[in-house]
Amino acid sequence: MGSHKSLFAATLFVCMLAGAVAEDPYLFFDWKVTYGTIAPLGVPQQGILINGEFPGPIINCTSNNNIVVNVFNYLDEPLLLTWAGIQQRKNSWQDGTPGTMCPILPGTNYTYKFQVKDQIGSYIYFPTTGLQRASGGMGMLKVHSRELIPVPFDMPADEFAVLLGDWYNKGHKTLKRILDSGRSIGKPDGIQINGKSSSVGDAAAQPLVVMEPGKTYRYRVCNVGMKLSVNFRFQGHTMKLVELEGSHTVQNVYDSLDLHVGQCLSVLVTADQAPKDYYLVVSSRFSKKVMSTVAVIRYKNGNGAASLSIPPPPAENRAGIAWSMNQFRSFRWNLTASAARPNPQGSYHYGKINITRTIKIANTHAVVDGKLRFGINGISHVNTETPLKLAEYFGLGDKVFTYNLMKDEPSEGDNKLALAPSVMNATFRNFVEIIFENREKTIQTWHLDGYSFFAVAVEPGRWAPEKRKTYNLLDAVSRHTIQVYPNSWAAVMTTLDNAGMWNLRSDMLERTYLGQQFYFSVLSPENSLRDEYNIFPTQQLCGIVSGLPMPAPYH
Repeated sequence: MGSHKSLFAATLFVCMLAGAVAEDPYLFFDWKVTYGTIAPLGVPQQGILINGEFPGPIINCTSNNNIVVNVFNYLDEPLLLTWAGIQQRKNSWQDGTPGTMCPILPGTNYTYKFQVKDQIGSYIYFPTTGLQRASGGMGMLKVHSRELIPVPFDMPADEFAVLLGDWYNKGHKTLKRILDSGRSIGKPDGIQINGKSSSVGDAAAQPLVVMEPGKTYRYRVCNVGMKLSVNFRFQGHTMKLVELEGSHTVQNVYDSLDLHVGQCLSVLVTADQAPKDYYLVVSSRFSKKVMSTVAVIRYKNGNGAASLSIPPPPAENRAGIAWSMNQFRSFRWNLTASAARPNPQGSYHYGKINITRTIKIANTHAVVDGKLRFGINGISHVNTETPLKLAEYFGLGDKVFTYNLMKDEPSEGDNKLALAPSVMNATFRNFVEIIFENREKTIQTWHLDGYSFFAVAVEPGRWAPEKRKTYNLLDAVSRHTIQVYPNSWAAVMTTLDNAGMWNLRSDMLERTYLGQQFYFSVLSPENSLRDEYNIFPTQQLCGIVSGLPMPAPYH
């Protein structure tokens, strides 16, 4: 499948950038993506494996490393992988969304090349084509601080990657057919932890991890589900939050933590209890039917099964939403920690920057031509055969999409949806405020590619300008996702200083697939390599740009 060509291309890429980033190491990976049998809820089904694994391989790297992943697609359908939370500085060419890249066709391979520039933290990768994420193809990407940069906690004895979330026993192809027919996929069938599920008292359950008494461990935990927020807690142990989506946090201690779809965090857990088994408990949040699962946490040389009495979940309904909002407010950026940060280095005084644009978006759903659709401000996004970024780069954007169909504010008529590619023009280096207003009865989670933003507020009701007085303008966490509770709003701030085509989407896969997303087109007026990389010589072309000569390169 072109492995020699891919190796040559990767080597060429290294040589091209050697002068600029020779000091930053390269990590090379070969991934074979195949189908295989998995049973996260005990029901055998066809899953998507990477190198025979589900979850997929962990990318273990260090800030500023250059990552080269040669992906061989052995599926019978196109494939794209995205690296959620990796900012892809100047490089939306490798972001792995349908709006930026042509898919990897069956029987072919493609080599992703990107740098984890000025980032640390816990991230996930997953497929963005169709509903493939519902069958696997996902894994964790861990970015460590460089050795010379002190970390604000002692080195743990070990660290564990934990991917958890809701799961459907129907495969991704069946789920896609359901959505394409105009129906909802409904409720998940259960919750999995690292591809497995278990129940309290299951004597055959194998341990998720083994801890030595007296030692402290780092758990990197991500919600890779499709629909449900979850709460997780360790039986008999507290957790110290130390990192949230790439930012070191003020180190508060929690008995349990809510984790919404697409979100990742790191906690420290100390093995300071009697040496025996304990449970990691995960349960759904804000759903009519509570789903739960457990995994065994074993002490080395311990003696005794986990207690059948597990810690209860937080309250639900209004009390639970208030509890969860208060927990969000307790998350604070650790301004004294040394780590990769947005420029300028050190404390980033975002609260003193003038807002140049406010974008208020409201999520809605409607039936269009007899089929369920989701949208933002009256537009339900549809993917195009020609990726939006490629059409724009080749000067053919007007043949594929129209800018700014979606307006900066919702209108009263936005309960009706128009289907179209949704691209919003944005001014390079503007400081923008984005308001997410959730007028529906279900919780939402949003993700922005290409950036981190300051999550300054989550509050009930409707947003109004006077609500800015509630913003945290000092130490809001810099992150890439935000949850919005039912009949509530959230506010984030960011500088659009990363040129490219960037996807803002619901992290609920059903909603994303049916249109609850759009793209920011952030163009540098200079057309300079200072602001954006040239298209890669190995970039795949498709749609109306297939076979066209390359535009003049940036300088």
